[in-house]
Amino acid sequence: MATSLRFGPYEVSRFVDGIYKAPVGHLIHRQGEAALAAALARHEGETVDMDVNCFALSGPDGMTLIDAGCGTAWGAAYGHARAAMIAAGIQPAAVSRVILTHIHGDHALGLIDGDRPYFPNAEIWVPEADLGFFTSEAARKTLPPARQGGFDLAARLLDICGAMLRPIPTGKIADDVEAIAMPGHTPGHTGYLIGHGDHRLLLWGDALHVSALQADDPGIGFVYDIDPETAYSTRLKALAEVAEQGWLVSGGHLGGFFRVEREGDSFRFVPQPV
Repeated sequence: MATSLRFGPYEVSRFVDGIYKAPVGHLIHRQGEAALAAALARHEGETVDMDVNCFALSGPDGMTLIDAGCGTAWGAAYGHARAAMIAAGIQPAAVSRVILTHIHGDHALGLIDGDRPYFPNAEIWVPEADLGFFTSEAARKTLPPARQGGFDLAARLLDICGAMLRPIPTGKIADDVEAIAMPGHTPGHTGYLIGHGDHRLLLWGDALHVSALQADDPGIGFVYDIDPETAYSTRLKALAEVAEQGWLVSGGHLGGFFRVEREGDSFRFVPQPV
């Protein structure tokens, strides 16, 4: 089921592709193991469960997606966004562009259907810094094998969707859509600010994964962050700016649309009705 709100000319709908169960062992803390243990003292279970989201922007320039989920690449527990979008009247051929926050599987594998593009008529807009990084053999050698999946994915995207790819810079990329550099999770990780005036939405990809933990303690991160310290700085800056500006926020793994309130060194997420 999709949930939606309007920002500027766009009706923004959230689609859940599946639930990712991250092992607790994948969490890290910038101040070390003792700080992580204290932060997790009230957490129950061996996983941290989070939605895998993609977003549809319906506007005067057609249908745009922010991220594409992972399709069927990760098995039957995922790929639900495709059926949900069709049920909402969004056929794959009707999507005119897909804008990626970054090149990770749960955001980009949904672009691929076997050996063909799943959205046959879409341009695929990719942050130029991420595309540059994940197509660099020199950059690949800087990361351990477990963190090299983005390089293989970029190669696959180029092979199957190469003619559709368009590298994009930061700044205004469409009417009432601004690309904002939010590095750390990946070097070219990008958020998208949608709307104008006082009513805006920041789709921040993976700047923050789990509001229940990272709002209370932004020092918590995941091993998926390529540069954990930069990811922390980006996360803290994004939380503070969203709270100060009064923007709404969602992202790759948040369970809805939220307003953020600052409480000293911590933050509180207030769910917004849809």
